[in-house]
Amino acid sequence: MANTFKLKSTSNVGVSTVGIYTATSPVTATVVIGITLANVSGSGIHVGIGITRPTADPTKQNIKLIKDVPIPQGSSFEFMQGNKIVLEQNDTLTAVSDVSNSLDVALTIMEITP
Repeated sequence: MANTFKLKSTSNVGVSTVGIYTATSPVTATVVIGITLANVSGSGIHVGIGITRPTADPTKQNIKLIKDVPIPQGSSFEFMQGNKIVLEQNDTLTAVSDVSNSLDVALTIMEITP
Protein backbone atom coordinates (compact mmCIF):
# COMPACT_ATOMS: atom_id res chain seq x y z
CA MET A 1 0.00 0.00 0.00
CA ALA A 2 1.19 3.48 -0.86
CA ASN A 3 0.72 6.46 1.44
CA THR A 4 0.69 9.93 -0.13
CA PHE A 5 0.54 13.17 1.85
CA LYS A 6 -1.49 15.97 0.24
CA LEU A 7 -2.86 19.44 0.89
CA LYS A 8 -6.39 20.14 -0.35
CA SER A 9 -7.69 23.69 -0.18
CA THR A 10 -10.82 25.63 -1.03
CA SER A 11 -11.25 29.40 -0.85
CA ASN A 12 -14.29 31.62 -0.38
CA VAL A 13 -16.63 29.03 1.10
CA GLY A 14 -20.01 30.58 1.90
CA VAL A 15 -23.57 29.79 2.89
CA SER A 16 -23.90 26.70 0.69
CA THR A 17 -22.26 23.51 1.92
CA VAL A 18 -19.18 22.73 -0.20
CA GLY A 19 -17.35 19.43 -0.65
CA ILE A 20 -13.70 20.04 0.22
CA TYR A 21 -12.44 16.52 -0.48
CA THR A 22 -13.88 13.16 -1.55
CA ALA A 23 -11.99 9.89 -1.12
CA THR A 24 -12.44 8.38 -4.59
CA SER A 25 -11.00 5.26 -6.22
CA PRO A 26 -8.21 4.13 -6.16
CA VAL A 27 -7.98 5.60 -2.64
CA THR A 28 -9.15 2.96 -0.16
CA ALA A 29 -9.02 5.30 2.86
CA THR A 30 -7.84 8.80 3.74
CA VAL A 31 -6.48 9.95 7.08
CA VAL A 32 -7.33 13.57 7.83
CA ILE A 33 -4.37 14.97 9.73
CA GLY A 34 -5.41 18.59 10.09
CA ILE A 35 -8.00 21.18 9.12
CA THR A 36 -7.34 24.92 9.27
CA LEU A 37 -10.23 27.33 8.78
CA ALA A 38 -9.49 31.00 8.04
CA ASN A 39 -11.98 33.86 8.23
CA VAL A 40 -11.32 36.07 5.17
CA SER A 41 -14.36 38.29 5.65
CA GLY A 42 -14.71 41.70 7.22
CA SER A 43 -16.70 40.39 10.20
CA GLY A 44 -16.98 37.40 12.52
CA ILE A 45 -18.37 34.18 11.06
CA HIS A 46 -19.75 30.85 12.29
CA VAL A 47 -18.61 27.71 10.48
CA GLY A 48 -19.34 24.01 10.25
CA ILE A 49 -17.43 20.93 9.09
CA GLY A 50 -19.10 17.62 8.30
CA ILE A 51 -18.77 14.27 6.59
CA THR A 52 -21.25 13.17 3.91
CA ARG A 53 -21.40 9.40 3.51
CA PRO A 54 -22.68 7.24 0.61
CA THR A 55 -26.47 6.95 0.82
CA ALA A 56 -26.54 3.36 -0.44
CA ASP A 57 -25.27 2.09 2.93
CA PRO A 58 -27.71 2.71 5.82
CA THR A 59 -24.98 2.03 8.41
CA LYS A 60 -23.05 5.10 7.25
CA GLN A 61 -24.73 8.33 8.31
CA ASN A 62 -23.86 11.95 7.52
CA ILE A 63 -22.39 13.73 10.54
CA LYS A 64 -21.29 17.16 11.69
CA LEU A 65 -17.82 17.34 13.21
CA ILE A 66 -18.26 20.98 14.29
CA LYS A 67 -21.31 23.23 14.05
CA ASP A 68 -21.62 27.03 14.37
CA VAL A 69 -18.07 27.52 15.66
CA PRO A 70 -17.28 31.26 15.80
CA ILE A 71 -14.15 32.58 14.08
CA PRO A 72 -13.45 36.29 14.68
CA GLN A 73 -12.57 38.64 11.82
CA GLY A 74 -9.03 38.06 10.55
CA SER A 75 -8.55 34.88 12.60
CA SER A 76 -8.16 31.19 11.93
CA PHE A 77 -9.24 28.04 13.74
CA GLU A 78 -7.23 24.82 13.75
CA PHE A 79 -9.63 21.93 13.97
CA MET A 80 -8.20 18.54 14.95
CA GLN A 81 -5.21 19.36 17.20
CA GLY A 82 -3.65 15.91 17.32
CA ASN A 83 -6.76 13.86 16.50
CA LYS A 84 -7.23 11.92 13.27
CA ILE A 85 -10.31 11.17 11.19
CA VAL A 86 -10.49 8.32 8.69
CA LEU A 87 -12.54 8.83 5.54
CA GLU A 88 -13.61 5.68 3.74
CA GLN A 89 -14.00 5.47 -0.02
CA ASN A 90 -16.64 7.93 -1.32
CA ASP A 91 -16.87 9.88 1.97
CA THR A 92 -16.80 13.66 1.47
CA LEU A 93 -15.54 16.24 3.95
CA THR A 94 -17.70 19.38 3.75
CA ALA A 95 -17.56 22.98 4.98
CA VAL A 96 -20.05 25.83 5.34
CA SER A 97 -20.10 29.37 6.73
CA ASP A 98 -22.91 31.71 7.71
CA VAL A 99 -21.46 34.53 5.53
CA SER A 100 -20.94 34.42 1.74
CA ASN A 101 -17.36 34.05 0.46
CA SER A 102 -15.91 34.21 3.98
CA LEU A 103 -14.02 30.99 4.69
CA ASP A 104 -10.79 29.47 3.38
CA VAL A 105 -10.17 25.80 4.22
CA ALA A 106 -6.84 23.93 4.23
CA LEU A 107 -7.00 20.17 4.66
CA THR A 108 -3.89 18.07 5.30
CA ILE A 109 -4.44 14.41 4.45
CA MET A 110 -2.71 11.10 3.83
CA GLU A 111 -4.26 8.99 1.06
CA ILE A 112 -3.90 5.23 1.26
CA THR A 113 -3.90 3.40 -2.07
CA PRO A 114 -3.30 -0.27 -2.97
